[in-house]
This record gives sequence, structure tokens and C-alpha cells, in this order.
Amino acid sequence: MARLGIAGEIPFGYIDKNGELTGEAPELAKVIFKRLGVDRVQPVPTEFGSLIPGLASQQFDVVAAGMYINPERCQQVIFSDPDYQMLDAYIVRKGNPLGLHNYKDVFKKKAKFATGTGYAEIAYAVEHGIKEDDILIVPDQVAGLNAVESGRVDVFAGTALTVREVVKKSNKAEATEPFSPIIDGKPKVDGGGFAFRPNETNLRDAFNVELQKLKKSGELLRILKPFGFTENEMTDLTAKELCGG
Repeated sequence: MARLGIAGEIPFGYIDKNGELTGEAPELAKVIFKRLGVDRVQPVPTEFGSLIPGLASQQFDVVAAGMYINPERCQQVIFSDPDYQMLDAYIVRKGNPLGLHNYKDVFKKKAKFATGTGYAEIAYAVEHGIKEDDILIVPDQVAGLNAVESGRVDVFAGTALTVREVVKKSNKAEATEPFSPIIDGKPKVDGGGFAFRPNETNLRDAFNVELQKLKKSGELLRILKPFGFTENEMTDLTAKELCGG
């Protein structure tokens, strides 16, 4: 049995209203682990910021939460190649009254800014001049939506897909168009994958082999499609590129 660390984030990895484990990462993990001879997976829900510490302390065997692959995280864990690529988007009040479309807008208009615990968007905001002390950190995108709806903040930053999904039932908030953060003068495209403990290279490599087969056959898109992923989110990026190697 493989224990999967998830962070209750729709559509990446969560427990649905019937109490079943689902999301793009767990569904993909189920297929790949089955091909590796592991028939059962068990969810271990935690907060996003606790995923890497939980993996290190062996609370679970793999992080299956659509985690972005970046150099800082690559120093702590080893990643599969990404199964998707992703742009950012914002939750704003209906009509986007402050006209917030990117990090530069947020900085210029001194908008009250929120994002999630351990999210890559914290660093992107800081890169654009937003003070870390001024960022409201909330547990997840649902808390982010609540913060925008209640007027505690003007904007919540997350992945384009998460934001798109969470605002669907809101009467007060909407998602902006997806955009690439500009990092070191270049548009940044993120990719998410599965994290393993640094000594689990054999498992990670075997996982990658099956992932590549699913990419080639088109089955990967079929698995991810029910969670809102499209052809635009498919990627040939590698973990090495995203780790800065």
C-alpha cells in the first residue's frame, strides 16, 4: 500500500463529499502505483505547508498534491517529472474593481494581498516588491475566497485552475485571466509533480517511466480532464529544468 500526502486542495488532491479520495494527483498515483504492483493507496490529509515535513517524518510515502517543483523544494525532496504545467490567477471581487491582473498591479495599487500556506505565489509577490509582512497567509483557496468576499483582502493568488474552480459557486468574487509571473525578467511557467524522500530514487525513477508512457499514449490527459485540466496544461518540462538544473 502507498500512503499519499494530500492537502485538501481541489482539484489537486482532496476527499470528496462521499468520503472518497480523489483529485488529479491521487487518481494519477492510483494508476501508476497499480502499474508498479501496488494495488492500494491511502490518503493522509494535512495542511499544504506540512507536506514536506510529513514526507520527511515518514507520515506518508509520496506527496500527491500537485506540488509545484521549484529549486527550494528540490533541496528537500526529489520530484517526479511534472504531470502538468500551470499559470497563476487571482480571486478578486466581482468586476475586479481595482483592475488587478498581475503582481505589478497589486504592488502599484497597494492592494491587500493574500495567498496560501507554503504557496509559490508568496515568493512571486515578494519578487514584485510586496512586503512579506503585508501578505495575509491563509490555509487554502477556500479561505482565500472567504477573505476576498468578506473584504479582508482585495486579492488572493493561486494556480489558475484552483482559482477557476473555487469561484464557480461565488456570487461576490471572480477569477482573473491566467498569467505568467515575471521572475528575473522572464515569464515563469510552473509545473507540478509528485515528491519523494531523497533516498527513494528507485521509486521516483520507476514512477517517471510510467508517467512518460501515460504522456505518450494521451492517457494522462484523459485522467486529468475531469479535474478541469486541458491540453494547455500538458507539459514536456522536466523536474531537472524546474529544479534549476
